[in-house]
Amino acid sequence: MDIQSIALAAGLAWASGLRLYVVLCLVGVAGHFGWVALPAHLEVLAHPVVMATSGTLAVAEFVADKVPGFDSLWDAAHTFIRIPAGALLAAGSVGGLGDDSLPLMIAAGLIGGTITAGSHFTKAGSRVAINHSPEPFSNWVASLFEDIAAPGIVWLAIVAPVLLLVALLLAILVALWLLPKLWRWIRSIFRGDRG
Repeated sequence: MDIQSIALAAGLAWASGLRLYVVLCLVGVAGHFGWVALPAHLEVLAHPVVMATSGTLAVAEFVADKVPGFDSLWDAAHTFIRIPAGALLAAGSVGGLGDDSLPLMIAAGLIGGTITAGSHFTKAGSRVAINHSPEPFSNWVASLFEDIAAPGIVWLAIVAPVLLLVALLLAILVALWLLPKLWRWIRSIFRGDRG
């Protein structure tokens, strides 16, 4: 397994926690037009029906994510979609690399699912916190940042795998620092002691 495969698996998992449908659509389009040679297990993403479906869902997510409050409901529902999908994308990225690729796919799926969960919970927790601000602009700025970050992560995974892995390491460190703070803040909201 080479650095490109590792970066692709990690990058797709990371970006899926932010914008799953954009990731699916971009990977499909890149494979369909031959810009990237997709691993065998991801070739289905280049099918026109899959691209049309993921593109439609990407537009729906773009709109849903701009509505304060509804974006958090969307994130809550997608907890059960993004994490398994990120795990499958990571596993599919390394599948077919050898005769004994099943253990590698399982490991990539577990690590990829963990990366997706981390990015998803950091995103979702941050958005809950942002939604409690009185103005909508911070929500829109965060949403637009995610709209740019997800394709950027996929692009980095393809063209600059080492840079992607360094950026991912930094993002993991930020998430490890931020998630406990977000969790305590969100618990305080539900207990009613926001002070």
